[in-house]
Amino acid sequence: MPTLPRNASGAHPAGHDVNGTPDRAAQLRAEILEKVREYHAVAFQEPEFVPGESPLRYAGRVFDDEEIVNLVDSSLDFWLTTGRYADQFEKRFRKLFGVRHALLTNSGSSANLLAASALTSPDLGDRRLVPGDEVITVASGFPTTVNPLIQNRLVPVFIDVDIPTYNADVSMLEEALSSRTRAVMMAHTLGNPFDLGAVRAFCDKHDLFLVEDCCDAVGSTYDSRPVGSFGDLATVSFFPAHHITMGEGGCVLANKGRWKVIVESFRDWGRACWCAPGDENTCGKRFGHQLGELPFGYDHKYTYSHVGYNLKLTDMQAAVGVAQLDKVDDFIAARRRNYGWLREQLADLEDVLILPEATPNSDPSWFGFPMALREGSGLERRAVVDYVGSRKVATRQLFGGNLVRQPAYQGVEHRRVGTLERSDFVMDQVFWVGVYPGLGEPEIDYMAQTIRDAVRRPGG
Repeated sequence: MPTLPRNASGAHPAGHDVNGTPDRAAQLRAEILEKVREYHAVAFQEPEFVPGESPLRYAGRVFDDEEIVNLVDSSLDFWLTTGRYADQFEKRFRKLFGVRHALLTNSGSSANLLAASALTSPDLGDRRLVPGDEVITVASGFPTTVNPLIQNRLVPVFIDVDIPTYNADVSMLEEALSSRTRAVMMAHTLGNPFDLGAVRAFCDKHDLFLVEDCCDAVGSTYDSRPVGSFGDLATVSFFPAHHITMGEGGCVLANKGRWKVIVESFRDWGRACWCAPGDENTCGKRFGHQLGELPFGYDHKYTYSHVGYNLKLTDMQAAVGVAQLDKVDDFIAARRRNYGWLREQLADLEDVLILPEATPNSDPSWFGFPMALREGSGLERRAVVDYVGSRKVATRQLFGGNLVRQPAYQGVEHRRVGTLERSDFVMDQVFWVGVYPGLGEPEIDYMAQTIRDAVRRPGG
């Protein structure tokens, strides 16, 4: 017969037997975890940085033995869905953002899908979004901020971006408004907050929902408040490139309990029940509900109020995230330090480069350092990034550039405001480099010199 877990989390709660002495399983677990620490010390030694030979990535995971210990500790529970580590992460993460609810999911893209889908819930009554309703977003961004709108048969309305913040040009919001506008959903580009003062005021004036995509912006603030605390819903990603990692993973943030119930339902098959995995009667009325046309007393665990998904993550992912949370303040400080140091060293190149600027009233936790080649500089982006890449410095373009020009969106119903010429400029002229915590001062110095050489060398 299979061994059943000791409790709902699958863990051995105290690691002791009934007599209060350590049991054999707890002793073995402690020995395994100590060996894991030894393994980390041997297997993950930090290589010495050699300019021109060591690759400088645009992003990457930064971790120590605690992440691996937590991962193995969770695996030893063999509780393969969400459990004790997920509970711990959600409680701590919501405090980081100053919101009441954090709901883990399996990716940042899934978080965006859940947030957009939540806007269509019948539980919202007359405010629910229906097919054909419009959502204002930006043309220059990442596809999975926009894809969930299309997947829910909503119509994205694309506005242009400001340069050099690379966020929404808020002067276009009123022009983007129509009788079908119901929400705004956009990202804080590369960790730089969009103008939350203007966007929040616009949403309040016209009774619109606001969804903040914070997948690149953990730790960023606007008006001294964390991003993610301004919207009705907000989303985060824990992909290895992001501020903290679970390998894969994401989160939806909300302040109101109504949103928590809706998002949880869409995430967990669309069910109406809120029992945690392994629990059966949290509400005390498992067989006492009358919902829709179901017979009275139909099992609440098998009643469905939304057309949902299964987008939960594993407790092993959450275990890695818990260890990452212990480092998040240091990660944020390192990103800001690296950004500041790099910008200072490139300041004299502004005749040929447009350097990034923080949105007024904000303090970004930078995901990357975007640069634009000035028109008339005589420089071609392809030549610049090829040269920088040949010196082992990784670059990236600013996501999809102008999304309406991407093959995926040809034939997709949408509206655009104006010519989107600055989004075209982003597609043609912009690239960015990393400032993640795995880079130190020697790496930033080398990166700056490489960029300088790329734009100042004869022939560009």
